[in-house]
Amino acid sequence: MKNIYKILFAFVSVLAVSCNADDVEDRPIIEAVNTPELIAPESGKTFVLDEDNAAAVADRFVWSSAKYSDNVVVTYTLLMDKKDGDFTEAKTLATTSNITQAEVLVRDLNQAAIDLGGETEVAALYDVKVMSSVSGGVPMTSESLISISVTPYSGRVDYDFEEWYLVGDASVAGWNNNNGNQILFRSATNPKEYKFTGFFKAGAFKTIKNLGNWAPMYGGADGSLVYRGTEADPDPASFVIAADGFYTFTMNIETLTYTLVAYDASAAATYSTVGIIGSSTAGGWDASTAMTQSTFDAHIWSLGVTPLNNGELKFRANDAWDVSWGASTPFTGVGSTAGGSPNIPVEKSKYVIYFNDLDGSYLMIPNQE
Repeated sequence: MKNIYKILFAFVSVLAVSCNADDVEDRPIIEAVNTPELIAPESGKTFVLDEDNAAAVADRFVWSSAKYSDNVVVTYTLLMDKKDGDFTEAKTLATTSNITQAEVLVRDLNQAAIDLGGETEVAALYDVKVMSSVSGGVPMTSESLISISVTPYSGRVDYDFEEWYLVGDASVAGWNNNNGNQILFRSATNPKEYKFTGFFKAGAFKTIKNLGNWAPMYGGADGSLVYRGTEADPDPASFVIAADGFYTFTMNIETLTYTLVAYDASAAATYSTVGIIGSSTAGGWDASTAMTQSTFDAHIWSLGVTPLNNGELKFRANDAWDVSWGASTPFTGVGSTAGGSPNIPVEKSKYVIYFNDLDGSYLMIPNQE
């Protein structure tokens, strides 16, 4: 049976000149005569989600129009909850305005299932329904719902860290805040401490948190960091490089201190290739996945969005085991070339990866689209 509601819109004005008794009498009463009801997909449909198809459409959800007695803009919200849940903690799959359908992507359906407590690679039942609302009114929800089975993949890896990048004419990107800027390597033991050892041109630089934005930013002088929280705040002094060469820059955003010292790279080996290898990689322990060498600094390597499985990896040079780097910490650390060094643990996700062969620093950022 369809819900029947009467929603009274009483727009109370604080401007005395615009309100009188006749205005109140003329205000419309908007009557809802039909709740929205899901039409497709059919109840009982099974979704076995595949990470390789994360950007694909899992399904198109279609519902009937919510009908009101006046011409109003209707907002629809597609909701998903655990089977037999009360929808107080439901997850939103889609929101539309006056449109009675929505395409739900695999990654969004997957994340909703994970957020609702779903276990990876395990099928579970979920309920889906649609809610309609108009400005100032009480939302209406469908009287019926559909149940679906969802088997999610790994979802997002917990990663509660922030990144910082170099910007300035001393760095690879110049004074462009979104041009392949060099990332700083974060300490594995202190998430507030960052370091980069590499080539700098004579000039100046600062650090920025978000590519494409000039704040938050750090500059400084005489060993003290100066923070710029917004672009309305004063611009801090730049860190200065007196001559082309290799330097180590470190900064601690908790103690607001930094160091900038020369680094002797004259004896450092230059490798023709560096790659990742291990049970988490596409080639397993049999073949390296090649990284891209920087044209600005031959010791810096990167790898764009790359899917990795649960497992382990190491970095190695020249597609051989003569030189390889291992460590025990996920996401970030300093790899050791010593024999018997541990393998780096990896949790299934997509990663952007950075590596510095001068000091073995690595950074693996998960949850990339």
